[in-house]
Amino acid sequence: MPFREFHEKERFFSRLSSIPGIRPMPSIGDWILLQVDRPSDLARKVNRRLAPGVMSVPRGVDGAVRVHIGEPKDNEVLYRTLRDLVA
Repeated sequence: MPFREFHEKERFFSRLSSIPGIRPMPSIGDWILLQVDRPSDLARKVNRRLAPGVMSVPRGVDGAVRVHIGEPKDNEVLYRTLRDLVA
């Protein structure tokens, strides 16, 4: 992962950590795994609001969703959406 993408992942991880009810977990690659309540429900709401596939529910990981690290402006839209839906 190039330095710029690594920096954005760290920044986005920190931003997500500030949302009560969302617990980012150490993740590899360009994804972040998030522990949440009702993962399927949250993924459905996020994907309806933004675009299909923005958030997915990984197999074999109970109580979690995953999000792809994108461009900073796209990550900020996802951050605000999550903050609004989880609050």
